Amino acid sequence: MPSHIKSNRLSGLPAEVLRDLIAARQARGWSQAELGRRVGLPQVHVSGIETGKVAPRFNTLLDLVRVLDYDLLLVPRSLVPAVQSLIRDQRHPDGSATDEGERPMYAADEPEGGHES
Repeated sequence: MPSHIKSNRLSGLPAEVLRDLIAARQARGWSQAELGRRVGLPQVHVSGIETGKVAPRFNTLLDLVRVLDYDLLLVPRSLVPAVQSLIRDQRHPDGSATDEGERPMYAADEPEGGHES
């Protein structure tokens, strides 16, 4: 296996993904043990994934998100801000403010010299 693939897998899931998995599980009122039961994992493995100590295999991640009524999508990086905006709008349909300090997963490169006026 190429070293760049192995090193990426060992680095685990992004913190935002972990937070979303935990929030989705808690929104359903499920314990880690209950989520594990639904996907065939021991509670300790679910805990390891949620804390970032265990990097799940793709099939395991897919099972987790699907049982939580989510899905995984490949999105071109140039469209990530638009997709994130749609997700924020869906989460806050009344136009209420989102979490302070929220940033896009992939920041766009700024032109040299800072922002244009």
